[in-house]
Amino acid sequence: MMSELDALETWAAPLLARLQPAQRTHLARAIGTALRRSQGQRIARQRNPDGSPYAPRRTRARVRDKAGRIRRARAMFAGLRKARHFIVRAGPDSVAVGFIGRTARIARVHQEGLVDAVAPGGPRVRYPRRVLLGFTDADRDRIRHLLIEHLGA
Repeated sequence: MMSELDALETWAAPLLARLQPAQRTHLARAIGTALRRSQGQRIARQRNPDGSPYAPRRTRARVRDKAGRIRRARAMFAGLRKARHFIVRAGPDSVAVGFIGRTARIARVHQEGLVDAVAPGGPRVRYPRRVLLGFTDADRDRIRHLLIEHLGA
């Protein structure tokens, strides 16, 4: 994965060096926004970058909620996809797409399959690895397309 990105950087670096810093920042913001959108859509579909589905949630011991209502499982990471948690930072030399604050810790636990407490003071559990941020082939193509489109304009 990194070798493809290195190859893209090697190809684009001389072309990007000709642009003014403001133009590079504008391009970086466009790339970051496109990546955030595609990552958010993939997370909503509950898929890893390689196309495999996320590991399912553990079943809960208590499935009944208030007054005997059955609790329905909601999609994972619905809140993480919100723009206030899922940010884009762009500058003339870089672009970063990621999570901030408490959300970043939760995302990291799932991204790397770490051990964490289920609730504050609760039992510690090893979470299955669910890759929230990662490049797909479509993302690489989208970055190339945005670079070519921007440089051609």
